[in-house]
Amino acid sequence: MDNDQHPASPGNDPKAPPVRVLLLGARGAVGRHLHTALVAAGHEVTRAGRTPADGWLRFDAGGSDLGELQRASQLHDVVVNASGVENPALGTALSQATLVDISASAGYLAQLRSESPQASMILGAGLAPGLSTLMAASLDKEPGDDVDVALMLGAGEKHGPAAVEWTQRLIGAPLVNPVENHPVMNLRERRTFHDGGRTRGYLRADFPDHLLLGNSSSIRVRNYFALDSPAATWALGAVARFPAARRLITMVPPMGSEDWSIVATNRRTGQTRRAWGSNQSSATGVLAARVVDALAISRPSKPVAITSVMGLDDIVTAGINLD
Repeated sequence: MDNDQHPASPGNDPKAPPVRVLLLGARGAVGRHLHTALVAAGHEVTRAGRTPADGWLRFDAGGSDLGELQRASQLHDVVVNASGVENPALGTALSQATLVDISASAGYLAQLRSESPQASMILGAGLAPGLSTLMAASLDKEPGDDVDVALMLGAGEKHGPAAVEWTQRLIGAPLVNPVENHPVMNLRERRTFHDGGRTRGYLRADFPDHLLLGNSSSIRVRNYFALDSPAATWALGAVARFPAARRLITMVPPMGSEDWSIVATNRRTGQTRRAWGSNQSSATGVLAARVVDALAISRPSKPVAITSVMGLDDIVTAGINLD
């Protein structure tokens, strides 16, 4: 992915005009928080979904007929895909609008980029990738450095079906284009990181910061994942070795907190950046809204990572703590 230099002052510029936003998946866990944040920032928002309320646009992001989206996009500046549906055809269906996709699936984001190389897109606009991408990019580094990005999510937060399905797809699947240049299976490799004064075990996972950052900055990025419950993380790793048992994930009740954290570390220097907060869905919605703020200043002409439109210093918002 391209990692162009971001504009000087992208977010919350008082001179920036409001952005006309078409929000796909407005009824979902992230979509509700995102709508609130967009309206609070003064943007004009049209909500869309498969089961719309009055005044919404009826639209199924997973459908084969994207004519309605193409027509609607002509009336909007930005289309945010918060539906959890991963449809590579979305990139080709937009008119002049910029697509902001919060997906964390490496294969899907790579496909979006390859199938719509001339479309205006921000790929990865959530916690990971998104905030994690900005954190890794903010580290002092040299070509060839190894950067680890460790994401912890609260096991007590209730997620929608798309998030559960995403986790199931990791089980038994290899990473997309890992930095090792040989097959690496999801959730098999274990590594320990320090997070806010405690040591926690993490599992290697296909959050695609290695695709969004690595090729353009000549660094090797590896992503790791844990739940706030060590037992839940251990169980996830155990299920990963028996892919036929992946459906067990749907039977596990939420147990734990709603806290989340991200730690990005340069292995060579030991330099670390940390972010933390509570409620992944809320934080993702706020982050995606800040991306829309940035697009009021400048919109890309091709698929790019979040680092092309903003920097870590632009993430000054309630609920997201940085050090």
